[in-house]
Order: sequence, then structure tokens, then C-alpha cells
Amino acid sequence: MSTVITDNLTGKTAAGNVTITSEGGAVTMQLQQGLVKAWNTTSSDGTTIYDSFNISSLGDFNTGRQDHNVSNNFVSSNIVPTFSIGANYNQQWTTSLATSMWRTNNYTGSAYQDERMRTVCSGDLA
Repeated sequence: MSTVITDNLTGKTAAGNVTITSEGGAVTMQLQQGLVKAWNTTSSDGTTIYDSFNISSLGDFNTGRQDHNVSNNFVSSNIVPTFSIGANYNQQWTTSLATSMWRTNNYTGSAYQDERMRTVCSGDLA
């Protein structure tokens, strides 16, 4: 078995064109397409980022609603954010998708509720 040690991968045809083969060998995809582009874990009140990647700041939009602002923008607002919260089974959704942020919403059925959030977002970076 060989080991490859590198600090940088550059495609042979184009710098950003690094192709990988699927586990079964039937298809190929661009490496960067399969990577999570941003993630964070935040406090329930929307004031603290415990840990993150490509997140510049957090906005407490209102009770149960947080804005997640990225350090490096996406190419379009066609991003795919997903998130999870605590143990409650509330209605959860994302809104306000933009190249620079997305909003998470946590609703109990009668009111918005603050809870610790864990989010990830996929999409093409600018």
C-alpha cells in the first residue's frame, strides 16, 4: 500500500478539476462537489458559536431563529443547509438562503423556541 502525503491537490486538466471514482467504480465526481462547505454548533440563544468551519458570525434573528453567516460566499443561493437541534420534535426549516448566509427556524407548533443548533451546508463556493 502506498501513502500520498501532500498539502495541495491540483487537477491535471484544470486546477479545480480533481475527479474521484465511486466506491463501486461505476461513476466519477468532482472531489470538491462532495465536501461540506460550512458547519457550526451554536448556543441555544444564538449568541455563541462553539465550533465552526467557514462561519464568520452568527445572528440571533429572534427567538428560535438564527442567521449563519459564512466567511467565504457561495456562488448562488441554491445552497443546501441542514440542521438538527436538541431532543424536542419541533418543526424545523431553513429560510433566507443567500450566497452569504442561511437562517434556521425552530418552532414548537405554537411558538418559536431557542435550542442548541448543529448545522451543515453544501453548495458551490464562489
